[in-house]
Amino acid sequence: MKHGGKRGTGRNSYGRITMRHRGGGHKKLFRDVDFSFNKKDIPAKIASIEYDPMRSAFIGLAVYRDGEKRYILIPKNVKVGDKFIVSETAEVSNGNRIPLGKIPVGTFVYNVELKPNGGAIMVRSAGNFAEVVAQDAGYTHLKMPSTEIRRVISTAWASIGEVSNDEHRLVNLGKAGRSRWMGIRPTVRGTAMNPVDHPHGGGEGKQGRGLRRAKTMWANHPAKARRRAARKKYSNVFILSRRKVGKRNK
Repeated sequence: MKHGGKRGTGRNSYGRITMRHRGGGHKKLFRDVDFSFNKKDIPAKIASIEYDPMRSAFIGLAVYRDGEKRYILIPKNVKVGDKFIVSETAEVSNGNRIPLGKIPVGTFVYNVELKPNGGAIMVRSAGNFAEVVAQDAGYTHLKMPSTEIRRVISTAWASIGEVSNDEHRLVNLGKAGRSRWMGIRPTVRGTAMNPVDHPHGGGEGKQGRGLRRAKTMWANHPAKARRRAARKKYSNVFILSRRKVGKRNK
């Protein structure tokens, strides 16, 4: 259930850097976490709660009644010895997993599928949850952690509760070395570079950038462009309300 593997160091198959500021870092063992939840109608018990270096939330070792063991992403307020079940007839209680169409409005969910039996792919980071805001015409409306309201087919499954380790957002790395342990390399400001290395570089002392708008080091697109959703993405039809961008988005 644990194994090594090649680290994501920001390089492609040719060895060229495609994502800057990544490399090094401490060795990690990858935990095979179950996001498919294909053991239905078999009760399970949490045998241990563990730290996973690959993710922000805690994981738990679930022991099913038939003896099989799997790692799962655990919700908030779960303790060793607590039980859960994946079933269409399960109660709406913390940790249980049921189809979205059977979850009451106002309930918090995580580990959300986009397609039935497609595996949990949304709402998996520490402290996150989506809120069921409506049930309509075979679709469930979910308010995502980003404040986006999205339609998901009601036969997709989700787990009840909030993802564990909600204090992860309060962590202060404290020193540069801890960033290096995590595989994060330094980010150098463009103004601190030479003109040959960046459009903002050069000058005697501290200089303004000398340009109307900020540029990237390749000088080919705006550096401070606002993040936007793809205009023609296939899933746009399922978005009822776009996420609110900015600090005051909740």
